[in-house]
Amino acid sequence: MKSSARAVVIGGGVVGASVLYHLAKIGWRDVLLLEKSELTSGSTWHAAGGMHTFNGEANISRLQKYTIDLYREIEAASGQSCGLHPNGGLMLAATPGELDSLKLICSRARYLGMETEMIPLAEACRLNPLIDPGYFIGALWRADGGHCDPSGTTHAYVKAARVLGAQVERFTRVLALTARRDGSWDVVTDKGTVHAEHVVNCAGLWAREVGHMVGIELPVLAMEHHYLITEDLPELEGRDREIVNTTDYSGELYVRQERGGALIGTYEPNGVVWSPMETPEEFSMQLLPEDFERLAPYFEVGFRHFPALGRVGIRKAVNGPFTFAPDGNPLIGPVRGVRNYWVACAVMAGFSQGGGIGLMLSRWMAEGDPGQDIISMDVARFGAFATPKYTSLKVPENYSRRFRLAYPNEELPAARPVRRSPIYERLKAAGAVMGANFALEQALWFAPPGVAGAETPTYRRSEAFPIVRAECRAVRSAVGLYETTNYGKYEVTGRGARAWLDRVFASRIPKPGRFALAPMLNPAGRIVGDLSIACLADDRFLIVGSGFAEEFHLRWFSASEPPPDVSVRSAASTLCGFSIAGPKSRELLQKLVRLDLSPGAFKLFDVQQTAVGFAPAMLTRAGFTGELGYEVWITPDYFATLYYDILAAGHDLGLTHFGGRALSSLRLEKAYGSFNKDFRPDHTPGETGLDRFVDFSKSEFTGRSAALAERAVGAKRRFVVMEVAEADAEVVGYESIMKEGVAVGYVTSGAYGHCVDRSLAAGYVPAELARDGARFEIDILGEMRTATVRLQALYDPQGLRLRS
Repeated sequence: MKSSARAVVIGGGVVGASVLYHLAKIGWRDVLLLEKSELTSGSTWHAAGGMHTFNGEANISRLQKYTIDLYREIEAASGQSCGLHPNGGLMLAATPGELDSLKLICSRARYLGMETEMIPLAEACRLNPLIDPGYFIGALWRADGGHCDPSGTTHAYVKAARVLGAQVERFTRVLALTARRDGSWDVVTDKGTVHAEHVVNCAGLWAREVGHMVGIELPVLAMEHHYLITEDLPELEGRDREIVNTTDYSGELYVRQERGGALIGTYEPNGVVWSPMETPEEFSMQLLPEDFERLAPYFEVGFRHFPALGRVGIRKAVNGPFTFAPDGNPLIGPVRGVRNYWVACAVMAGFSQGGGIGLMLSRWMAEGDPGQDIISMDVARFGAFATPKYTSLKVPENYSRRFRLAYPNEELPAARPVRRSPIYERLKAAGAVMGANFALEQALWFAPPGVAGAETPTYRRSEAFPIVRAECRAVRSAVGLYETTNYGKYEVTGRGARAWLDRVFASRIPKPGRFALAPMLNPAGRIVGDLSIACLADDRFLIVGSGFAEEFHLRWFSASEPPPDVSVRSAASTLCGFSIAGPKSRELLQKLVRLDLSPGAFKLFDVQQTAVGFAPAMLTRAGFTGELGYEVWITPDYFATLYYDILAAGHDLGLTHFGGRALSSLRLEKAYGSFNKDFRPDHTPGETGLDRFVDFSKSEFTGRSAALAERAVGAKRRFVVMEVAEADAEVVGYESIMKEGVAVGYVTSGAYGHCVDRSLAAGYVPAELARDGARFEIDILGEMRTATVRLQALYDPQGLRLRS
């Protein structure tokens, strides 16, 4: 075994093999894969090998398409067959909600270049004659579905990597990982030590243990998963092609052909966690005992929906463990505080996603950036809250819902509440219906007295629609109160703080007593943060941004190497906040402060440390509603007291609580984009319109060269807000924007604008088409609806109310 390598990949499943291949392909030939047993051992060897391109996240769909297209390449490079069966896919709907979901998938697929079509049930039965159409009301066909041979595919990756110079050591157990001062690693194995510049944890079932070697707790857990293979089916005899791989949402199962029979698998409720404390070292190519008694009710559903399966015997039963993250997506990327240590684990859909994950991770390692937004797969989407207990509750919940549709207004209950602000119970008493953001409870909307704080999961307007309308109109007409504790908050202090921030952010850094909107770019000139900076003193700043991206931004700040005299720390647990917004917000707040809040004395984007009621606070004149407004930041010990002070001060002014749903509506009426929805690392300052906040006169900031290059030629696409012909549903996200039958753009977010009486959609279209009044079409749940670009905000386009 070699004694050094540029990168060591730990784990020889399909993901580790893909990472090895892509590192070698990108030019890192000095790479080594270590596998403690045989290649494919653990989960890969017993996988069903399904492959498809559909995912609720557009970029993950793109990576899945890349993965499937890649198989012909690695077959040619390696001479090894992947055992491809590109027979397409069917998705079956049994309820109106499921049918809406399939229509949404069709709308999204157009812009992604994926061939899908809603088809009659008779056509679905022709493609899969095992279906009993009496249980279903609709079907979607997709060209990309199929399955492959797990062993052949993994060996194709490895053989192709070896052709490029990569090496593999099987039956080599990693015992320890020891960091050197320069950030490199000593990888200690039972066959000797390898010195590596980088280490990649692709250890699958053992990813948790390889995380422990460097002192981190990865949120991964293994679940038992069953599938059955039937004896030969008469219905399949004489067919000139295989049946189409089929997903049955109502039955929560999948069916495909396996030689002359069928393979049927289920993601059952009340799934069984496997080896929750520690993965056995000796586990390798074993299966787990079948549990037919527990699973019989779920497979019986399959035998009803596909009755031919119940008329033949079972040839083989497979029960094997697979690892999941709490939300079911993979864990990819670098880990904050651990240099040159990378993860690519919890990849349940390895034969749909493995190739794309290898591509993204190899780019990230070699170039410092994955090349596109993958925040929904990024390990940094979880913070310290993702403890083993949290993982143990969320993973089974996610497993049981793997083939159950997720509605956009649905909040899942497991491991809730975990993080709560000091006024959580008080907001609940006020009717708050809660969601979770980075595991912190936040109010979505407020049920009035006597109204149930619940809504039917749906893609269409829910029972909350008129309640959110009332919240929005109260903010616009009087004053509203919104808790901002869920925002990401970071304190930057020290003599060198201003100079460091000037390098990290593309904007001008504000002077003491001022507040500024501040985009943050990566070296490729793409948006990695849409934040705000408040300057309290020349050596003290508060940065505020998306709460979901807290760990993502902390990792970015760390990678930006603050000098020794600069401290950067999260203020998530040390600061709570309120937004007070509306034309009467000044009148309310003036009752609680001695500071003169008149327009000339406390201007837009002013910042002041002052007492608000009993509470020492930081007060800013800012907000996200487009109304006159203020944000108040205080320590948790004063938070409940200030809450009651605000309620008392606003009692005669019509003060109303409002939640995240109302805020989404209010911001879109003002054409404000939101990070992680509208602005992501796929987008540039010119595309988003954030270039107006970029200070191009600065001699240096991350992404400056790329931003200047874009400014010289102009952005190719543009973020716009459109008013959409009204029906009973708004856009969800990623729907295709159509022009003369061609998909030219895509939706990023949407809401009903309750104060402009318009359905609103935000998204990206080609710059040359982004004209005021330009008309497009958006397929919303199967109905083509006209969408008209409005380059000015539909509400208060001159911003007079914000500046009042």
